[in-house]
Amino acid sequence: MIEILVFVLVVLVLMFGFVIFFGAPYLPTLKKQQQEALDLLDLQPGQLLLELGSGDGRLLRMAADRGINVIGYEINPILFLISKISCIGYGDRIQIKLANFWSVELPECDGIYVFLLDKYMERLNNKIIQEIRGKVALVSFAFPIKSKKSTTDKVGLYLYKYDNK
Repeated sequence: MIEILVFVLVVLVLMFGFVIFFGAPYLPTLKKQQQEALDLLDLQPGQLLLELGSGDGRLLRMAADRGINVIGYEINPILFLISKISCIGYGDRIQIKLANFWSVELPECDGIYVFLLDKYMERLNNKIIQEIRGKVALVSFAFPIKSKKSTTDKVGLYLYKYDNK
């Protein structure tokens, strides 16, 4: 019995810990910060938001409640399942992909929300420049892109605007 508990604990630590090699550990965004992030993005119903590292789906649901279409990328299978279950009932407004967003080409979108560690922000900036055409807004929680000036920074949220040709 103890061996099974130790095994389960090790698996959980690995599933939640390995993500720091790709982005950030799971830390749910508080409701007030979610609202602020969506307000900063200023997306209208029908527009598309990507959440890179969508965790338990809280921001996905809040955005969908505003009429925004959302795609969440989550690498942790446990959080992916929690998110899938919690987003039942939203139909095609919410898509959740069990994927490392670094290894997929990002679709054209109107906004992106992310909580990444500081060391990954420049890489994300380059990915957005290389893969997304047209106008897109990015809100980063906690960590700025050092090489790019934010349009707004408010309560630990940094807004960046891109117009990639």
